[in-house]
Amino acid sequence: MSPKKLVDIRPVSCCDKTLVLKDGVKLVSRVWYPNEGGPWPALLMRQPYGRAIASTVTYLHPEWWASNGYLVVVQDVRGQGDSEGSFQGFIQEASDTSETHSWVRSIPECNGRLGTYGFSYQGLTQLLAEPGSIPPDCLAPAMTGLDEHSHWSCDGGAYWWHLGLSWGLQLACLKAKRQKNWDDWEKIRRSLEDESFLSVGPDLLRSYDPEGMAFKWLHSSNQRESDWLIHQPLKTWLAKPMLLIGGWWDPHLKGVLDIYKRSISAGGNPELHIGPASHLHWWENVQRLHLNFFNYHLKNSLSKKEKQFPKHIVWNVTTKKWYQFEPNQTKAKENGWKLISSGSACLETNNGLLADSQPGKGTVVLVHDPWRPVPSKGGHLGPSPGLIDRSSIDSRSDVVTFTTDPLKKSITLEGIPILNLKVSADKEGFDICVALSKVSPDKKNSTQISTGFLRVLGTEALENLQREVILQPIYLDLSAKEHLRLSIAGSAWPAIGINPGSALHPCGAPSAHCEIVTIRMQLEDSKLHLESLISSKDLQEALL
Repeated sequence: MSPKKLVDIRPVSCCDKTLVLKDGVKLVSRVWYPNEGGPWPALLMRQPYGRAIASTVTYLHPEWWASNGYLVVVQDVRGQGDSEGSFQGFIQEASDTSETHSWVRSIPECNGRLGTYGFSYQGLTQLLAEPGSIPPDCLAPAMTGLDEHSHWSCDGGAYWWHLGLSWGLQLACLKAKRQKNWDDWEKIRRSLEDESFLSVGPDLLRSYDPEGMAFKWLHSSNQRESDWLIHQPLKTWLAKPMLLIGGWWDPHLKGVLDIYKRSISAGGNPELHIGPASHLHWWENVQRLHLNFFNYHLKNSLSKKEKQFPKHIVWNVTTKKWYQFEPNQTKAKENGWKLISSGSACLETNNGLLADSQPGKGTVVLVHDPWRPVPSKGGHLGPSPGLIDRSSIDSRSDVVTFTTDPLKKSITLEGIPILNLKVSADKEGFDICVALSKVSPDKKNSTQISTGFLRVLGTEALENLQREVILQPIYLDLSAKEHLRLSIAGSAWPAIGINPGSALHPCGAPSAHCEIVTIRMQLEDSKLHLESLISSKDLQEALL
């Protein structure tokens, strides 16, 4: 008996199409569309990782979008996948985006309506275009930003060591595969699997992708006078309907908030959703959220109930519920808390006090030993982002903790935590790595909710100056009898490379060149406070 013939029962068709740019370079796209009907509105994603994967690490496969009545186009950007040309990163995308949009609208299967989607690199490609370009009908950038320094590579001047190196080496692997350099691919891949990239990553990038963005950013992060590129989307594009997706543990969250303010300034009315997500792990209903957004703006086919869906919502990480908020009405604790210690807050967790009704007082000396750096766990930059219990970290002698008295009533904390503190060191370089935690009434559990970093290099480190550390935004409730805790360390390895304490050597993996650094914190003028996620002041400045 002959085997039964397999019948393709997929509701959509798929093919590859090629765009020839004005300079002769060919960009290859994979296109999915329904088997019946048409033409359809188009959804476009432009990405550097190979069109077949189509960002399915966070989005449903293009077949699903096509089965819902869309022409889906996923394009290999210049120099990646099967597209021709040399990959130059973000600087190449404005002209290629503009030409691609015109081409997609000209495809016979497209009805002329165009929306864009994608996260990270694919988020920024949606926002870059040549002056005068016709904007898409709607955009859905997620987990992205415009500032190559603050939104893409550094936090408080400290390079995203684990994240930046691993991403740069992923791109280096794609380059080696494209050039059929299999030995190079194996060497890079092996370093990622055995985590040796944390030590040899800079050398690998220097050898195999010296012109890549990750290596350039790493080099610039060690040059205090470097000029950093901030991309400037066209205001006509920012004014279009926009769905912005951010995650509490995503390194690009501040970038998403920046895009939100820019859209408001350009006359837009963007939707903003910040949920329980890291860069690669999102919440479940985010796909349906996108579909509703596209159906409304590309098809005008939402029910009355769906049209009334709130436009600005955030996830409370402790109540595990969604809340609607109005950006110009949100409040934060601006008076803040002061830091108090008699000097033993490194070893005695009960010695450091976070007080909202007393002035800061005391001095604490912290010794950072690069031989046994304080580890990074959870947060928005570590290898395993998210909420974690950091009780074991807080108990270390090289971590200073300041904890509030038991709360008399429940409070909601919303905004961007900012720490102001006078700090100096005995070496020409130090890091301040800060964590904010919710502590149980019995103080046995310390749930880390936010992290932030500051890198100081050069002779400035020797001076007793007021420093500012900006942490990852938060939204949570603290119950009565719980505590809020601020923890300070001199490292957060491997999220952040080790500061060697000397300008003679670059920041990076622990090495024999790294110095023991004594960090002195003067608490008199200390303050931890919260600024609103999107304050009235932010919006007023954006509208100027």
